[in-house]
Amino acid sequence: MSLKNTKKNEAAETKNPPAGKVRVGLITASIWENKTEKGIFHNVTFERRYRDAEGNWKSSHSYNAEDLLSLAKAADLAHTKIVEARNGDDE
Repeated sequence: MSLKNTKKNEAAETKNPPAGKVRVGLITASIWENKTEKGIFHNVTFERRYRDAEGNWKSSHSYNAEDLLSLAKAADLAHTKIVEARNGDDE
């Protein structure tokens, strides 16, 4: 994936809010819906919030060893929300 595509994806994500969010500690999973002629597809992005030396909140997409269980739990909960949304669409 090129940097240009990444910037384009980030711009698209900021235009529409996520379909859902899951937060576990400082880790947030944002669930994105992509509606196509073949149906709805979901993507998930993750970020870690932290405070810098001045006390300002920042975001990172890098995770240390202590973050991994929270990241895994956020991924699990995001997956559950997506499955529930899909099952709701089938009813």
